[in-house]
Amino acid sequence: MKPIAKSSKLASVSYDIRGPVLDKARQMEEEGQKIIKLNIGNTAVFGLTPPDEIVQDMIRNLGDAGGYTDSKGLFAPRKAVVHYMQQKGVKGVTVDDVYLGNGASELIQMSINALVNDGDEILIPAPDFPLYTAVVGLSGGRPVHYRCDEGAGWLPDLADIESKITDRTRGIMVCNPNNPTGALYPNDLLLGIIELARRHQLVIFADEIYDKTLYDGNVHTAMASLADDVLFITFNGLSKNYRSCGYRAGWMVVSGEKRHARDYIEGLNMLASLRLCSNTPGQLAIQTALGGYQSIDDLVAPTGRLCRQRDLAYELLTQIPGVSVVKPKAALYMFPRLDPQMYPIADDQQFAYELLADEKVLIVQGTGFNWPEHDHFRLVFLPNVDDLREAIGRIERFLGGYRRRHSS
Repeated sequence: MKPIAKSSKLASVSYDIRGPVLDKARQMEEEGQKIIKLNIGNTAVFGLTPPDEIVQDMIRNLGDAGGYTDSKGLFAPRKAVVHYMQQKGVKGVTVDDVYLGNGASELIQMSINALVNDGDEILIPAPDFPLYTAVVGLSGGRPVHYRCDEGAGWLPDLADIESKITDRTRGIMVCNPNNPTGALYPNDLLLGIIELARRHQLVIFADEIYDKTLYDGNVHTAMASLADDVLFITFNGLSKNYRSCGYRAGWMVVSGEKRHARDYIEGLNMLASLRLCSNTPGQLAIQTALGGYQSIDDLVAPTGRLCRQRDLAYELLTQIPGVSVVKPKAALYMFPRLDPQMYPIADDQQFAYELLADEKVLIVQGTGFNWPEHDHFRLVFLPNVDDLREAIGRIERFLGGYRRRHSS
């Protein structure tokens, strides 16, 4: 029989957070081996569960959640998102500007699909959350990566962004707080990106899913609060701030210069209708989450679990010879660098395989986030302090052996 091949549109698509190294880890688990997973921000598996009031509210309303909703979502949670955007200083948002989705990921795909024609370009940070690059390619567009500067705390390089704008550039993706680096962008940088978007008439896609996961008293600024003459598409949701990954409850907000975007917004409405609606139980969690006690504040406080785990991971990693880390200001990740002189890694996916095979620790290699060099990896600091200490101890042991094997 003739082989059934996958679509050619998938040729350049990868998602190494759930890629080949994870497949190998699953195989090892099936063989009875225990793996410490530092590869994905899935809070529930680390005992970080949704606030009880969200769970109870969903349970109470589940009997009424069997039907389709409006394609954009139920009124009450969308209104709660409007109020949240007002609290963040974003003006001019109405219920009609809010779209609920099966997580922010679905809405990111929707927003790109509605905009990009074949050959159009979207500017994407490097390192990136790999979904951005994948969906631009699937839409027929060309992902163009702008460099974030590790020496400047992983902040985007404005000059590099501007140098990569062409007559095919349609938009710029901004991930703030950032995954995978944990960077938090200051207002002057955000204003610089907005000025580039203004000058070149670009859409700004602002992924702000970690906007409450902030350490050391840092404050997040909603990018859309800084201007009203540029079109902003802002993404957020419950997955991280409310430890509700599996509920797939996210939202997208259109704001700013909407008058000249009527045709694009019509496309968003069309795509929202095509998927009928997002899951209703997940929608039911949003209003309670946004209006209730913000337990994330306890977790990121100096004595809170997430802050203590971040501090421990940073301390242990930076004690390893040849390992340097920019301390995250936000989110759940760090993106350590391995000194190429001490760790001459030719293939960082193979490096991740070897770490998994030797020490039963699963990480994601830096190239999986479209970082061009083979000298970084992403680590999730969600495990409790005992497991984190064990995991980084194994990484240290592996790196010690790597140095000895590759010493000149």
